[in-house]
Amino acid sequence: MGTQKGGSKTDSQGKKPHKNKLTSKKYSLYVDGKKKNKTCPRCGPGNFLANHKNRVYCGKCHYTEFVKK
Repeated sequence: MGTQKGGSKTDSQGKKPHKNKLTSKKYSLYVDGKKKNKTCPRCGPGNFLANHKNRVYCGKCHYTEFVKK
C-alpha cells in the first residue's frame, strides 16, 4: 500500500504541562474601589467592556465604542 498518512510524527512529546495563573490576578477588576474597565450601557453593571487598540467592546451584545485620538 504505502506509508500511512496523518497522526503525530513523534509520540514522545505528548501534552505540555498546564501553567496555572493566580486567581487574584485573573479576576482583578477593581483598583482602590474603582473599576478598571467601563461597564456596558446595554447589558448593565455586570458586564465590562474589553479595551482594544482603538475601541471598547462588549462580547455579550457586541456594543462598540470607538476611541477618538
